[in-house]
Amino acid sequence: MDRSLIVFVVSFVAFLGPFSQSIYAPVLPEVAQHFASPQLLVNFSLFIYTLTLASMQIVYGPLTDALGRRRVLLPGILVYILATIACSYATTIEQFLLFRGLQAAGIASGSVIAVTVIGDLCKGAALGRAMGTYQILVSLGSVLGPVLGGVIWGYVGYHGLVTFLIGMGVLVLLANFAFTKETKALQDANNRFRLAVVKEILRHPIGKSIILLGFIQYYTFFTFLVFLPQILVERYGLTVAQKGLAFMPLSCCIVIGSFFGGKLMESVPIFRYLIGTASLHVVAIVLSIVSAELSFVLVVLCSALVGLSQGLSLPVQTALLSRTFTQERATSVGIYNFFRFFGIAVSPMIGGVLYQWGEGPLLFGFVSVVFAFVVWFMKRNFTQAEKAQLSETNHASV
Repeated sequence: MDRSLIVFVVSFVAFLGPFSQSIYAPVLPEVAQHFASPQLLVNFSLFIYTLTLASMQIVYGPLTDALGRRRVLLPGILVYILATIACSYATTIEQFLLFRGLQAAGIASGSVIAVTVIGDLCKGAALGRAMGTYQILVSLGSVLGPVLGGVIWGYVGYHGLVTFLIGMGVLVLLANFAFTKETKALQDANNRFRLAVVKEILRHPIGKSIILLGFIQYYTFFTFLVFLPQILVERYGLTVAQKGLAFMPLSCCIVIGSFFGGKLMESVPIFRYLIGTASLHVVAIVLSIVSAELSFVLVVLCSALVGLSQGLSLPVQTALLSRTFTQERATSVGIYNFFRFFGIAVSPMIGGVLYQWGEGPLLFGFVSVVFAFVVWFMKRNFTQAEKAQLSETNHASV
């Protein structure tokens, strides 16, 4: 069994989730023209996709722990392919919205099962490196989606874009059918889902800390994606092309951080590492607030620091969950992913109100205060977890 190949293959399923979400972002006006639909309904497709992606995490987590990794992953990819084929035959915006939701319902299995399989197969330093690979591909899904979406639509239009996604789905299905083996037996072949498990994970000091951190980081990230362009246009009068270029450092630094984050986690105590990267994230947000009023170059550099600190943290979060909840690994990842995607969903709504009241300073000031609270909360819970681990060690030695 080639573990490196399996890590890449299952991570590519996770890549396809955000990729399929973001690929339509630059062509939403063209989609509205294709279906002769109001722009508002087309924009709603992003919300439906994100909400379904989030909700299905709670479903796939327990299913994966109970039934196995492969038995859930392959049908999920197949549902995605069939829903994408259905999109090609959609003639109304209502049909498009329905099939987009089914797309998300199918591919949502990838983000849960990829982390679970990696946790099953890898230990120690190998776990950090594998989680880094996973996070790089997930980040690239969000980054490459808008780029390829515009290019593909420009050459072959709506049906060409859908056909491209069908091809991607088929490729991912065949690769996982051929190379991804069942790893559940390596952990606990008799594990069954219990509703109390969810409560236990949410009450665990590490579980609730990592879940809360994932929520606020993705809330922050999409706050930047949605509102920073508006701030830059108002302050500096940027063109559409310039706005796109302004986000390149942020996107690239998330990928770079994900690459190094998995490698660095074994070099320092993992709790201190997470506290440090989360604190750096808060500092970067504050600097972004200040620099937005001073210089375009500075705000781009500070937003890149936001991306870097997030990238450094992400692989460690999933690795720590995998280490902590070995018997309920998929369930813990499903809950974690649900709150991450929920952060994405509520960011534009909460951010819109805050921006209307106080523009950039209130918008990012609110994020900074909440994030700082999360850092304090994590530090308190990690201290509690360290004491519990020390107590268990001393008890075992006696």
